[in-house]
Amino acid sequence: MVARYVMSIDQGTNSTRCILFDHQGRLVSVAQREHQQHFPRPGWVEHDALEIWRNLQRIVPEALSAVGIGIEEVAAIGLANQRETTVLWDRRTGAPLGRAIVWQDTRTAPLVEELGRDPGDAFFLDRCSLPPSTYFSALRLRWLFDHVPGLERRARDGEVLFGTMESWLIWNLTGGTDGGLHITDVTNASRTMLMNIRTLAWDEELLDFFGVPRPMLPEIRSSAERYGEARSVLPGVPLTAALGDQQAALFGQTCFSPGEVKCTYGTGSFLLLNTGTEVVRSRHGLLATVAYKIGDRPPAYALEGSIAVTGALVQWFRDRLGLISSAAEIETLARTVDDNGGCYVVPAFSGLFAPRWRSDARGVIVGLTSYITKGHLARAVLEATGWQTREVVDAMNADFSVPLKELKVDGGMTADNLLMQFVADVLDVPVVRPMVAETVSLGAAYAAGLAAGYWSDLAVLRRHWHRAAQWLPDMDPGYREAEYDNWQRAVERSLGWIRPPRSP
Repeated sequence: MVARYVMSIDQGTNSTRCILFDHQGRLVSVAQREHQQHFPRPGWVEHDALEIWRNLQRIVPEALSAVGIGIEEVAAIGLANQRETTVLWDRRTGAPLGRAIVWQDTRTAPLVEELGRDPGDAFFLDRCSLPPSTYFSALRLRWLFDHVPGLERRARDGEVLFGTMESWLIWNLTGGTDGGLHITDVTNASRTMLMNIRTLAWDEELLDFFGVPRPMLPEIRSSAERYGEARSVLPGVPLTAALGDQQAALFGQTCFSPGEVKCTYGTGSFLLLNTGTEVVRSRHGLLATVAYKIGDRPPAYALEGSIAVTGALVQWFRDRLGLISSAAEIETLARTVDDNGGCYVVPAFSGLFAPRWRSDARGVIVGLTSYITKGHLARAVLEATGWQTREVVDAMNADFSVPLKELKVDGGMTADNLLMQFVADVLDVPVVRPMVAETVSLGAAYAAGLAAGYWSDLAVLRRHWHRAAQWLPDMDPGYREAEYDNWQRAVERSLGWIRPPRSP
C-alpha cells in the first residue's frame, strides 16, 4: 500500500501530540495527552519521562484509528520536542533515574552566578554561543552529579544515558534496552552548552569543564536523515527527523531565507531569526543557535529570543487567581476596558530570559490603584506578551543587518485577536498567521518527509504555506513609545529580588 501520510510527534512542555499530515501539508488527524507538572520546591519543575513515553504509546494508535489507516500508510516519523529538559536513564534497565528536569527549572541559579564570575560568559560564548543560564542542560547535569550520590561514577562507568526528550523517545521507539538508538540532532545538541556550534560536535573543553562523561552522551546527527526504523509502536516505519520545537516551528513556517522571523506563542514564546550559514554572535542578549541541518548540507543558523512566560501567565491568571475559567476568556475580559488603566504585569516567574537574562528577577504587578479592575489586569497580562516580544525584536534589529518587516506567528495564543493586534501595534509591522497553526508539528513532518523523499525540496514546502490571518499596526507612535517606557520602568522594579542567603 502507498504511504500517504507523514507522522509528527510533538513532545511539548504540557502535552504530547501525534499528528498526521498529507502531501499538501494538511493536518488530517491529531491525538493528544497532557502529562503532569511536578513542582516539588519553589523554582523546581519536573516531568515523569516514563509517563510521557506511555502517553506516546497511547496516542499513536488513536491518531491512526481516527482516519482508519494502518502503519503501512505512514511514510516517515518526525519528532519535535521541548528542548533543554534533561532526562537520565539506566542503560541496562531503561528506567529513568528520577524525574526529568524541565527547561523552566531554576535550581541551578547559584551555579549560574558562580560561572558568570569564573570563568565568565566569554569562555562559553566562544565555544557554544550560549551564556550560563538555568535554561540549559549542562548545568542540570552538573547539579545532578553534585546532588545524587554515585551518579557521576555510574555515568563514567557507562551505566547512565543522557538526553533531551527526543533522545529518550527515539531510544524507546527503536528498541530501548534491546539496541535502541541513542541519538540527538544538532538543534537539540546546540541547547546543551556542550556542543561546539561551529564543528557541530561535542566540545572536549566543555565536557571537561562540566565533568560530563562522553559515554553518556547521544550521537549528534543532522535534523533530517534516515536514523533507523521504529521497533515499538510503529514497527518498520522509518524515523527520519528530529528538531527542537522552536526550530521545528521555524521550519514549519518555511522561514528558509536569512532575515525571515517567526514567533511561537505557547507556554513561553520564542522568536527565531534565520541568519543563513552565518553564526551571528549577539551583542544584545540573544542566543545563536542551530536552526536546522538537512542531511549533509551545511547547517542553517538562527538568532533566538527566548521569553520564559507568556501563555503560562494566562494559565496563572486562570488557575491561581481564578479570574477566568478558560484561557480564551481572557480576551473577552480584557475587552471590557479600553486600556490597562496604568497597570503593568512583569511575569518574571523564573527570572527573565532574553534579552535581559536576569535570574534574580521575580514577577511584579505595578501601577495598582483603586481604579484597577480585573479587566485592566487581563489587558495587562496580554500586553506583557506584546512588550516582551518588542524587547526581543529590538535586539534582533540591533544584531542583524536586515530589519524585521513581517512577523510570522503560531501557537495557541495566536487565537487571541486582541493580543495579535497589540503585537502588530507595538512592533509597527504586520503580523501574519498561517493556515496550519500547528507549525511545530508541521516542521517536524516537513523535515521527516524531505529525508524520506515524500517531498522533493524546500520550494514545494514554501508553496504549501498560506496566510490565514493578518494584523496591521494601528497605534499612535507617541503613545506606543510612552507605553514602552512605562513597561521598561516596570521591568526595572522586577529586578534584584533573589539575593544570596544570609549566613546564620
